[in-house]
Amino acid sequence: MKKVGASVFALLSYLAGFAAILAWIIFSGNLIPAFSIDGPSEMAFLPALAKNLALVALFGLHHSITARQSFKAWLTKFIPSLLERSTFVLVSGLLLFLLMWQWEPLGGTIWNISAGTAGYYIMYSLFFSGWVILFISSFLINHFDLFGLRQAYFYVTGRPYTPLKFKVVAFYKYVRHPLYVGILLGIWATPTMTVTHLVYALGLTGYLLVGIHYEEKT
Repeated sequence: MKKVGASVFALLSYLAGFAAILAWIIFSGNLIPAFSIDGPSEMAFLPALAKNLALVALFGLHHSITARQSFKAWLTKFIPSLLERSTFVLVSGLLLFLLMWQWEPLGGTIWNISAGTAGYYIMYSLFFSGWVILFISSFLINHFDLFGLRQAYFYVTGRPYTPLKFKVVAFYKYVRHPLYVGILLGIWATPTMTVTHLVYALGLTGYLLVGIHYEEKT
């Protein structure tokens, strides 16, 4: 029964994390007007800015804390070590949904490239290219290990986890962190850069820099 529960938990965590990324793409690109980063301001600028920065900080804090070996050692007192990654994916997905749900538009436009122009299509090409790079990169390093399914498989089958051997292929031949490059393209490439979007992009860029710092230390 434990193994069935672990399988269900890992699968649901994967689906939650994957769904959060798909929603993140839609949100970042303003692909659905009712669910987008931009919109009419409903809160005073400073409180809205503080709220948005707090949401980014919460998302980033989770990643920086859970990357620590001391935290992992504490967490695995309560859950099997091979379900630690699934737990991380689940909480990350939920926090990302929270960020998108509670994000406050700030108003103001920094640049706007008219629809139908070459610049407009270039920006959206870069935007979608970024997310394609993200997904391809996840498979290059093993998508299912990254999202915790591989670890759960070892737990359910009773086999010891075998770490993956890193291979320098494709994007990894030219860029150390193509996953992060893809995200940066996805959050910065936009035909309409609003103040809201700028705060969002700067905040998440800061989170990525912190993530790289901790990743390099592990």
